[in-house]
Amino acid sequence: MNTRHFLRPISQASRFMLGPWANTANASRQISNYTGKTFTLNTGAQIPAIGCGTFQDKEQQEGAVLEALKAGVRLIDTARVYAPRSRYLSSFSTDQGKKAEVANPDYSYDTESFIGTAIQKSSVPRDEIFLTTKLWCNSFHPDDVESALDDSLRDLQTDYVDLFMLHYPCTFARGEDRFPKGEDGLMRMGETTYVDTWKALQEIMKRTGKIKAIGVSNFSQAEVENLIAAGMPPAVHQMEVHPFLSQKAFTAWHKTRGIHVQQFSPLGNMNSFYREVSWSNGRANRGRLLDEPVLHELGAKYNKSPAQVALAWGVNHGRSVIPKSTIPWQIRQNVESVFVLDQEDMEKIDALNADLRFNTPDEAYRWPLYQGLDGV
Repeated sequence: MNTRHFLRPISQASRFMLGPWANTANASRQISNYTGKTFTLNTGAQIPAIGCGTFQDKEQQEGAVLEALKAGVRLIDTARVYAPRSRYLSSFSTDQGKKAEVANPDYSYDTESFIGTAIQKSSVPRDEIFLTTKLWCNSFHPDDVESALDDSLRDLQTDYVDLFMLHYPCTFARGEDRFPKGEDGLMRMGETTYVDTWKALQEIMKRTGKIKAIGVSNFSQAEVENLIAAGMPPAVHQMEVHPFLSQKAFTAWHKTRGIHVQQFSPLGNMNSFYREVSWSNGRANRGRLLDEPVLHELGAKYNKSPAQVALAWGVNHGRSVIPKSTIPWQIRQNVESVFVLDQEDMEKIDALNADLRFNTPDEAYRWPLYQGLDGV
């Protein structure tokens, strides 16, 4: 695995409970007319506890986001690139010479345009929505960041995003190809690092107002520490967290740095993607999270579904959650997942942890993802 651009952890990280922009205009971002539960970011802005994830099924996302906004959801999460289902994969070679598959770029983007259309069609004013998207790895060169942001803003039909995240720490070769491969079939890596990208994001946020907060996804602790050393802690770290992968120590560490944790895949291995994708590690083939007896037991106690209990577990731990669904009744149910769980019940759910990490595209992306973390 190519680690040429992996940065060594810094020896000591400063503790930031409020980011450098906490006293600027970026910090004043509040969600108008929203009465649901929120968390305060290190910028001073408010982020809703329950959101709507838009991973996969891009053609269905316009209707799903419209339904979510109708149901009261005010946190919409998307990205410039999302990996599709396994039928849209093409082959590549790993560093070990094995044949594997990587997402075909022809089917791995454009979700943002559906989200933008849904927001425009809804009756919800823009200032009542917390909208997030992510920068993809082929646009990490500092000279490419703002144009990539502008492309996202164009498709989202807005002049700003509330949160702009680095999707992964790996940097791919710059250019139009989102999954650039060499003649050997391996991913071509970029010449700059995620720290260079992070510095560019800080400058763009300060200068333009197109970004209200910056964050990351799928980073290790050492990688986040490098960002802190580069001038600013992330406002949000979106990462895989669910009862099968609680990442207790890592999530606690974020609190000491004033970084909000947002859970993607909060329902664990319920999404068949983790069983179908070429780089699946096989862990998702075990019993489904929502079949766990303890979630059914607690669901009966609180008159909630197992999914609502799993989502409430994340919220009770102080994290926002972004469940993905295109089914109206599930979307409405997700909104009703903010309720207090007794401490003893929280501990029962905590006990489900098995360090099962499902999102592991390390070889495909030629990057040592999640070093030093649980589930690696």
